[in-house]
Amino acid sequence: MYVDRDMAAHLEDVSSASKIVALVGARQSGKTTLLKELAKIRKSNYVMFDDPDARNMFDEDIKKFELQYCKGQDLIVLDEVQYCKEAGEKLKYLVDSGYKLWLTSSSETILGKDVLSHLVGRVSVLRLYPFSLSEFQLARDQKALTEKILERNVWEHMTYGGYPQVVLTESTEMKQVLLKSLHETMLLKDVARTFSIDDIGALERCTRYFAEIVGGVVSYNNAASVLGISFPTLKKYIDALEKSYLIVLVKPFYTNKVKEITKQPKIYFLDTGMRNAIVNRFDSTLQGGVFENYIMTELLKAGHKPKYWRTKSKAEVDFVLEVDNQIIPIEVKSSGMAGSITKSLRSFIETYEPEKAFVVFYKGEKMTKHINGCQVIYTDVPSLIKFL
Repeated sequence: MYVDRDMAAHLEDVSSASKIVALVGARQSGKTTLLKELAKIRKSNYVMFDDPDARNMFDEDIKKFELQYCKGQDLIVLDEVQYCKEAGEKLKYLVDSGYKLWLTSSSETILGKDVLSHLVGRVSVLRLYPFSLSEFQLARDQKALTEKILERNVWEHMTYGGYPQVVLTESTEMKQVLLKSLHETMLLKDVARTFSIDDIGALERCTRYFAEIVGGVVSYNNAASVLGISFPTLKKYIDALEKSYLIVLVKPFYTNKVKEITKQPKIYFLDTGMRNAIVNRFDSTLQGGVFENYIMTELLKAGHKPKYWRTKSKAEVDFVLEVDNQIIPIEVKSSGMAGSITKSLRSFIETYEPEKAFVVFYKGEKMTKHINGCQVIYTDVPSLIKFL
């Protein structure tokens, strides 16, 4: 079953202006399905580099590969091209020979000097994430919503995540099996293989540790000590997990940009279902940290780059966005007490004087109030994304 993706029209627009489009994102987030659907209207060829014959031909003789797979085609789609040798130089040859290319990768390594650095000025990079809430509801053919239906949708989407195969599977037991299997594949293939990590046990402990402290500020020294690994090893693991689209680092918000770089990040998971699979907890009750992670993923899927705010006196705002030169604070509450506002959010408003602030809840009453000239909007998840 094909589900229309929010980015499909944007991808078409970008493709009309670029010789190469690189679509990157987590394994099984729907990259292949999307590109195959969009390629139907073109004379195209889809090449998967999981096929050793195709990969070996690409590696050994690019002109033979061109003759076999590219001649006579308007578009060539190359799947997981980062596994090929000298991919950047060979892609440059193909595009300079007049071919339009779409590339996919489940790792950010494709964006490094070995591949896309050869294609500066020729390539546009897009990121495809697991289903957003709006895509999840489309997949479920949910045309009409009540408050209770929305709550159930948010709970299921948060608990089992947005990977398309998981969403389209009815059985909760099978959803869990799929998530655990996907996690193992991502660790072994996308993380360990791509980043040359031999100690799989230490890598698994690392992901479990981050899943348990989800949304927490990470002290690298403390984490390395708890996990029994060196500081450089921990940094390598974090970099590999982030570039393989398993975790997301959220940096602190400061008006001093240097501090944003040097201060410790918070760690979240790209998909809350994946996080729940790692700790093997699919709770029927709402967990505050997981709901906070869920909001972060929805902001990310909507094209935002959330940061967090914390002062030395421990005042904290969950997320801060910078949109059109405006600073927008967002507080996340599993249940919203009508009109209540935390001291931390009040402190942020007094310090930065934003025009708008949001309190987003799982259950609560929608309303708006004004504090020190700031419009504070109390809202649910889909309305938050629409407001932004």
